[in-house]
Amino acid sequence: MKESLTFDFCDMTIYDYYVVVVMKEGVNITPDYNEILVEVTNAYYADKPFVYITHRVNSYSVDPKIYYETAKIDNLIGFAVVSSNYKAKVNAQIEQMFFTKPFEIFTELEDAFSWAKELIEKKS
Repeated sequence: MKESLTFDFCDMTIYDYYVVVVMKEGVNITPDYNEILVEVTNAYYADKPFVYITHRVNSYSVDPKIYYETAKIDNLIGFAVVSSNYKAKVNAQIEQMFFTKPFEIFTELEDAFSWAKELIEKKS
C-alpha cells in the first residue's frame, strides 16, 4: 500500500507499516496536530503496529510536549527522524527525551525504513 495525503501543515505518505511525514516550511507543530495523526493512523493502521517517520527537509518548530500525546497511540511502536541537517538532528536528540517508545535519528530514509521493518518484525 502507498497512498499520499496532503494537509495544510504536512504531506503524508502511507505505507504498509510506516507513515512518512514531511512538515511544511515554517509551521509550529503543537499537540493539537495529534488529532489529525490519530485520525489518519486509525483509518490506515487500525489495530496493526506502525512506525512514524518524519523526513525533515524543511525548517519548522516542534513543541516537545507533542511526544507525550503521540506516545499514547497504542499501535505506534517507534518514531524516526530523518535529516542531514545538523541542527535538526540536535533538536531531535532533545525531542527524544520526551518520547517513551523507540526513537531513532537517521541521515537516510532507507535506514529509517529498515529500522521500522525490524521493529515490526520484532512485534509480530
